Amino acid sequence: MKYILILLLILPQLFADNQKTLTIGAGAYVQTQPYKNVDNILLPSPVIFFDNGIAYIRWTRVGAYFLGTKNDDYSWGLSLTAQPRVYGYKANDSTDLAGMDDRENSFEGGLAFSAKTDKAHIEIMALTDIMSRHESWVISSEVGYDFKFGELSLYPSFLVTYQSQKFLDYYYGVTNQESITSLHNAYSPNAGVQFGVQTYASYPITNNTSIFANLKVDKLSNEATNSPIVNDDYIFSGLLSLIYTFRY
Repeated sequence: MKYILILLLILPQLFADNQKTLTIGAGAYVQTQPYKNVDNILLPSPVIFFDNGIAYIRWTRVGAYFLGTKNDDYSWGLSLTAQPRVYGYKANDSTDLAGMDDRENSFEGGLAFSAKTDKAHIEIMALTDIMSRHESWVISSEVGYDFKFGELSLYPSFLVTYQSQKFLDYYYGVTNQESITSLHNAYSPNAGVQFGVQTYASYPITNNTSIFANLKVDKLSNEATNSPIVNDDYIFSGLLSLIYTFRY
């Protein structure tokens, strides 16, 4: 129901007459898995960027502003937002996970505050699980700055994410029942903090077409890395795509 409400708030705004650009594309997304002997995730990914001061789409994240100001040199906004959570595993993904229950991908929604000057930006999001998977919440903050080197544009940023106890318990915990059916001791983590760095990059091929990439490294919290089903401290992810920008 929450997911439907967010979509109803966003979709009527997508064709507002103050839209300036719409960027669409597609590419390949890859993400490593921190779990023991689980293969990397490789997915086709749509790429959409759109922001008309009322609604926005940023890659695979959607949102609708309900308060804020948008100027050429400075803008800020409060919005409802939602995005996918590509975490988890199937018990048959690895022999090390035999006897464990599956952990599912999810979709999270909540509130976001964002502010941007000509080059710098900051964003804080409070998100909750809207698919009743981990049934919990996370708080994420991001600070970044835009650089340009000739035709190459870079958008590096630093991220800090507070993950609740229930979130970490779902994705990295081992229940008492699972400790009986698997080879792992029971484990229930506390809340933790995950750090990350990432950059977006784009390079134009024509006036409207560009190569677009994203590279990201996340350092798992100690609560996650202490899990008996985890053997990597980091999650590495990346996207390579071709995008086309429509200008109005």
